[in-house]
Amino acid sequence: MEITKENRKWLDAMGLSHPIVIAGPCSAETEDQVLKTAHLLKDTDTNVFRAGIWKPRTRPGGFEGVGEIGLPWLKKVKEETGMLVTTEVGNAQHVELALKYDIDILWIGARTTVNPFAVQEIADALKGVNKPVLVKNPVNPDLPLWLGGVERFQAAGISQLGVIHRGFSTYNSLHYRNKPKWHLAIELKKEFPDLPLILDPSHICGRRDTLLDVSQTALDLNYDGLMVETHIDPDKAWSDAAQQITPAQLHQMTVDLKIRQKSSTGEEFQRKLNMHRKELDLIDSSLIDILADRMLIAESIGRLKHKENVAILQSGRWADILATMVQAGADKGLSREFVEEVFKAIHVESINIQHNVK
Repeated sequence: MEITKENRKWLDAMGLSHPIVIAGPCSAETEDQVLKTAHLLKDTDTNVFRAGIWKPRTRPGGFEGVGEIGLPWLKKVKEETGMLVTTEVGNAQHVELALKYDIDILWIGARTTVNPFAVQEIADALKGVNKPVLVKNPVNPDLPLWLGGVERFQAAGISQLGVIHRGFSTYNSLHYRNKPKWHLAIELKKEFPDLPLILDPSHICGRRDTLLDVSQTALDLNYDGLMVETHIDPDKAWSDAAQQITPAQLHQMTVDLKIRQKSSTGEEFQRKLNMHRKELDLIDSSLIDILADRMLIAESIGRLKHKENVAILQSGRWADILATMVQAGADKGLSREFVEEVFKAIHVESINIQHNVK
């Protein structure tokens, strides 16, 4: 895939003095709710109004969106506020209806991105229509699958592109609804710096009290903007009430967020930065040496187990090690999630090495 500045023209053409802000309710519920929310957002930093018209639900019986009757409400938002409007499309019929009502930007949801057949159907329906398309990350942490969704639209002749990072599903997470797994988004940004990257903190957090911190992290990582679920009365929202905020709260959040400079030419800054980077390089090199030594010991243990016909996986010992390391990490200010992820990766590699011992 070749991404160039041509692919972000839709964003650059806005001439914004701040990262793009896409805001609006999780779901369009009533015409009154949509228009009241939009008029309040008009006086904030919001550039694009969002609302879910079709809502894919995990289990049947929940509110699945108002459907086509909500599209004229979005058209009214454009006419009355001048904001662009966007909604999620999940199949070719959604595309046809969204185009009929002149929706400005379309986004592909996480449940759709995970299905290449559905993505291709939507891409085919959009051939010859060069509206911006934003692809949310798939439910599972699969960077090639995420990029594959973008490639399908590019192959269909759609040059106005972008991606939305909404986090990845996880079982029993204490802090996030969907873990951000920042390294995947960083990898994407590193490989395709001209592909607009927008954060959806609402779906990552799942609750409104942590939106600011997660959004600040994204801005610190040079994300191009935010998509924030915003409702006139969040607690009474028909879907995802806990993660929505009011337009006034969104305004305060954008005031509190700090946009960092990409760099500094100050001599003292550069000197200290280079010094710290050299320290990191030395520590990273030591980490590799330590990990290599650890795997040599794991190999020796594997040979011993093989000789004595002992099972490789010792679940009780592994649980004890993980608990000990999590506590040791906490004592040194390291998060549980970070320590668990690091040691699970080390454990998997140790198992692989022991498994390959002959």
